This record gives sequence, C-alpha cells and structure tokens, in this order.
Amino acid sequence: MKALIEISPRGSVFTAARAQIAGTQATGKEADFLLRFESARSLFSELTAARMDLLELLRRTGPCSVYALAKAAECNYSNIHTDIKRLSALGLVERTDGGDVFVPFTEVNIHFPLLQEAA
Repeated sequence: MKALIEISPRGSVFTAARAQIAGTQATGKEADFLLRFESARSLFSELTAARMDLLELLRRTGPCSVYALAKAAECNYSNIHTDIKRLSALGLVERTDGGDVFVPFTEVNIHFPLLQEAA
C-alpha cells in the first residue's frame, strides 16, 4: 500500500474521500492512504526533511520501539518521540499491539502541482 500526499484546495478533501471509499467498495481492494494539505507551506511544516528521513529509517529497520529508533537515528529520544507522535497523528506511522512503531507503506508519493486548478 502507498501513501499519497498532495496539495489540494480547501474543501476538496471530502470529494476525494467519497471517491476513495467508492473505489474501495467497487474493487474490493484496500485503497492507498491519501493525505492532503492546503498549501506547500503546511505540507513542508509537517513533513520536514528530518521526518521524511525518519520514515525511511523506520521502514528499513522495521517495527521497533521509539527508544530503539532514536538510537538507530543517533538522535535525542525527545525529538524522535515528538516526530513519531506527529507522524502517527498524520497516519504515516502506526503502532503494533506491543507498542512498537512502524511504517505501513511501501512507498510515499508526494504530488506537488505548480498550478492549482480552479474549483
């Protein structure tokens, strides 16, 4: 499953959600995860370079504790904990029943249109 991240106009998230649900029901396959931001500024304030690196590291290492991830990243536990908490709130990181964190996606695609289409 992929995570699709894009910039889209305000209010379009509901239209996209309805289409995604309809597509899932029609095909019977699990839909890709869709995450939308209203602007490039909001996207990059949430998905910083450090957080993207963290997603990549976590995907490579597999499910692990936040402490183990901090050690693997050679970073302060507090910073990693904050980033994981935010990535989890965005839906890009999940927890196992045992509390380990992991990335459920095989890839993350960011769609960054240079021109916004008129609604």
